[in-house]
Amino acid sequence: MTEARTVRETQHETSQMMLPQHSNNLGLVFGGVILAMMDAASAVCAIRHARSICVTASVDRVDFREPVHLGDLVIMKCSVNYVGRTSMEVGVRVESEDLQAGTRRHTNSCYLTFVAIDRNGKPVEVPRLIPESDDEIRRYEAAKERRRRRLEERTAEQQR
Repeated sequence: MTEARTVRETQHETSQMMLPQHSNNLGLVFGGVILAMMDAASAVCAIRHARSICVTASVDRVDFREPVHLGDLVIMKCSVNYVGRTSMEVGVRVESEDLQAGTRRHTNSCYLTFVAIDRNGKPVEVPRLIPESDDEIRRYEAAKERRRRRLEERTAEQQR
């Protein structure tokens, strides 16, 4: 197995200004645009951690708490929260900044699970995760519990 990595080593932050092609006729950004940005930004974290190709296995519930407006800067902050044998949970926090007013709003957060794969599409082991700060440890424990629930749900679905 490869060496362990800290959360800090694989964190990723990116931003993009929302332009007309991202919005509807009310000047609000499409949810699908935000979802695609979340997937791409969190994939960077997963790939940095695994140093391997990673594919999205699941996206947890996404609630759009606040609208994102045309012209806003959307900021994605991503961290690996938990690592299994071949999978990783990446948390992403989305903020929207009104560049003229200088105000930021938390618009949504969610958790994505990625699986590291080789060139043949077979899962490969990933490095252990070393949570260091109290916040990272809290996120690690919460992610472990979410993983347990996801596995229970998957097992229940397979038994139907």
